[in-house]
Amino acid sequence: VQLQASGGGLVQAGGSLRLSCAASGGTFSDYTVAWFRQAAGKEREFVATIRMGRTYYHDSVKGRFTISRDGAKNTVHLQMNSLKPEDTAVYYCGAGRPILSTIMRTSAYGYWGQGTEVTVSS
Repeated sequence: VQLQASGGGLVQAGGSLRLSCAASGGTFSDYTVAWFRQAAGKEREFVATIRMGRTYYHDSVKGRFTISRDGAKNTVHLQMNSLKPEDTAVYYCGAGRPILSTIMRTSAYGYWGQGTEVTVSS
């Protein structure tokens, strides 16, 4: 499976962005798909995932971010609202078949997109 992330950009605090993760080379619906982010000088951290029709979020983005799957387009989206400067990072999508207890670990995902940069100005 090849993943292509897009949709990043520069936005003011309080604004919105919609990230997309497009897949090719496999049946995307068979995979759990997650978004992680990595800020400068920090480790990659879990943001959200969609697994078997259920969604899971990091506490810091609950109520602001929504992950969704468009099966017809083999794409997973991350709608990000009420953005904060601390959301600034490179966002990566990953795909894999993790068990539930591991969905927040980068090691649970074997396929990764190239990342898309999100910058939120104050």
